[in-house]
Amino acid sequence: MNSRLIPTLAALAMIGLERAPAPAPVRSETVVVRNGTVALHGLLFRPPGGGPFPAILLNHGSGRTPEELARFGPYEQNAETLGPVFARHGYVFLYLFRRGVGPSADQGKSSVDLMNAEQAAHGLVRNALQLDLLEHREMDDAEAALAFLRALPGVDAREVALVGHSFGGSLTLLMASRDPTLRAAVVFSAAGYSWDRSPDLRRRLIAAADHVSMPVFFIHAEIDYSLAPGKSLDAELTRLGKPHRLAIYPAAGETPEQGHDFLYRHVPVWEPDVFAFLARYMR
Repeated sequence: MNSRLIPTLAALAMIGLERAPAPAPVRSETVVVRNGTVALHGLLFRPPGGGPFPAILLNHGSGRTPEELARFGPYEQNAETLGPVFARHGYVFLYLFRRGVGPSADQGKSSVDLMNAEQAAHGLVRNALQLDLLEHREMDDAEAALAFLRALPGVDAREVALVGHSFGGSLTLLMASRDPTLRAAVVFSAAGYSWDRSPDLRRRLIAAADHVSMPVFFIHAEIDYSLAPGKSLDAELTRLGKPHRLAIYPAAGETPEQGHDFLYRHVPVWEPDVFAFLARYMR
């Protein structure tokens, strides 16, 4: 027998790989989330199949100034960066654009615009406005999105978690403290910019941690504006004996601004850890 005609197992495996069809691209669906008279837009991403699937609500930051949009791009781009990743891991993923952000720009000013205007007019009163937005307007919008997500066909309403970034990380922790039915929370760069500037925010987030019942994963890049939020909240949950994790990744980027944007800029770095964490606490 001519051994040259017998393909090796490795060769057969390579042939199979070459013939395997590429996975279908994950496409977004535009949805509208209503909160009273407010109509907010979101981008929804689904895994293939009928489900029911676990689901994730993404709470983005406070918005971007025109200068930040020019440097980092629109929030729609951020949604398209994250959505397919979560869908490929088997999660329905909703990226809600809260008021003043992206396609919800016509529903009022963004939080960052409101806070910047308050800072220009009254200085540190900005901190009080930030807390008010987190506790009321932004919370109401995010909770409307959470109810919308849970009611979607193909979503297992018992298997829903939150992911938040920056201002949205603070919002995520506050939401988690109010809703014990959530399965997990992943918090990127929460209060990285504001923690050292607002004692009231620090106290409020530590108090929220005291009431969180689900596991929380705190994430920072080493070059973030501040690592104190993750370290302090990690210490509080350790004191309370609650399930949680803290990860501080090596410097990502060259500036604190870039490090703060770790969620969007370095998906392959955090992806294995985040999905291992979610898999541990969700089905």
